[in-house]
Amino acid sequence: MQFIKPGININFIGGRKIAFYLSIALLFISFSSLIIHKGPRYGVDFAGGTLIQVKFLSPTNIDDIKSGLDTIDMGKSSVQLFGDPEENEYLIRTDKSVSTGEGYSHKVGAALKTATGNDVDIRRVEMVGPQVGKDLREKALFAMFYALLFITIYISGRFESEWFKSGVMAGGLIFCVYSLSSFDVSIPFLIAAALVITLVLFWFLKLKYAMGAIVALLHDVIITVGVFSIFDKEFSLPIIAALLTIIGYSLNDTIIVFDRIRENLKKYHKNTLDVTINKSINETLNRTVLTSLTTLVVVITLFVLGGGIIHDFAFAMIVGIVIGTYSSIYVASPILLVWQEYEKRRK
Repeated sequence: MQFIKPGININFIGGRKIAFYLSIALLFISFSSLIIHKGPRYGVDFAGGTLIQVKFLSPTNIDDIKSGLDTIDMGKSSVQLFGDPEENEYLIRTDKSVSTGEGYSHKVGAALKTATGNDVDIRRVEMVGPQVGKDLREKALFAMFYALLFITIYISGRFESEWFKSGVMAGGLIFCVYSLSSFDVSIPFLIAAALVITLVLFWFLKLKYAMGAIVALLHDVIITVGVFSIFDKEFSLPIIAALLTIIGYSLNDTIIVFDRIRENLKKYHKNTLDVTINKSINETLNRTVLTSLTTLVVVITLFVLGGGIIHDFAFAMIVGIVIGTYSSIYVASPILLVWQEYEKRRK
């Protein structure tokens, strides 16, 4: 299926400076939001506490719900509308981890019915201890770090035949991260430092394709997390799943473009690198647009019709697909050109 006419020649590379400035602005806004909000707003999965989903038979005042919770010592709690307002469903979050046995749901239901004068159905009760939440946070960070690291090994081997060099580097980083994690070192700081060291090593080892891929992936993840922070959305385990999916999706787009660049460098070796990169992006544009549009149709459907449980996951996927498609064109590929320009100036 040809969605875009063959032979199209859009000057993507000509607009790379504008794209770089746009990316820098988006990253700055994302970091600023995270700093202002003191990091992502963790859900019960990561922060620990108790989550209760309730449904009332008729509209209910949130203040009445809170007063009912106060009578059963729920600690510091927040109440928000969940899903369609006509459904009268609410999510109750509390920072207190309580024993959620069979009698607990009945206790909560009775307190809410007394306070609101409205029949209530307890849909679900989830409890996560603070230590478990901390462990889940650390494991989620490690999962994303290792995903990025092993992806760069693959890129280095696939496009630059540097399996051994990138493998040894990755092994050294994993050993250092695991060794330091046994001491009293902040895991987020440790992994951030490891990623910075990875980028520096790629630069000195001249692994330009791996450099382009990991910068694009970091770009996608940071902006997606930043958007969640801006909209004050909850960060939970399904969002980690979404971020890992975004990493895979964005990488797939990047590899397609990189593969065409490598082919065209051999086929049109007399062309300058900027012409070759631009030609390669245009040749893969039909596939990129079709894949992005069909995937977006699915996740937008999930976002609109999937209900409150999957709403944030679908939102993360929408943001990630848009940013991932943009980065494979305007971030990953132009880094190869930036690298060449740097090498020319250095020589």
